[in-house]
Amino acid sequence: MGRALRIQPIEGSVHVTARGIRRDRIFADDDDRRMFMALLAQSVYRCRWKCLAYCLMTNHFHLVLSLSEPNLATGMHRLNGVYARRFNERHGYVGHLFEARYASNVIKTEAHFLDAVRYVVLNPVTAGLCDDPADWEWSSFRATAGLERCPRFLAAARVRAHFGRGATGAARYSSFVRDRAAFLLGA
Repeated sequence: MGRALRIQPIEGSVHVTARGIRRDRIFADDDDRRMFMALLAQSVYRCRWKCLAYCLMTNHFHLVLSLSEPNLATGMHRLNGVYARRFNERHGYVGHLFEARYASNVIKTEAHFLDAVRYVVLNPVTAGLCDDPADWEWSSFRATAGLERCPRFLAAARVRAHFGRGATGAARYSSFVRDRAAFLLGA
């Protein structure tokens, strides 16, 4: 029996994640992360997605995407497939890189959306890799908080708009995420 079709919300958002096989690393170094980011940018443009948040960890990644057409499966198949082939070529590996097909969770409410974008960028804090999400280079936090230039594929303004306009939205988003980080760290 085949797998159930995934729900692909048009103009809605979805939280997507994929993990390495046996929880092994999918990013060995920053060159791998840069390669993935370039492929993600291509996928965002090709599929006409809006990337609202991302975080690249060592053995998995998270994305929050908004879709304009039902092409999540096609886009993720290409993104993960091309990345896995290039990763294997670069490191002299063969076989599967990802443990399974990507997981996706439809975001149904604004509260769920806000929780998802915060959860994604707090992954390195939760994992004990840093105390401040701004210290993790491989997430959308810094760009969305207005601390660095926003990658062209990241729709940070859409996230900030939930918190206010301009610098106010960026500051409120930053507080929203950092307050939760402080709570997680027991500060």
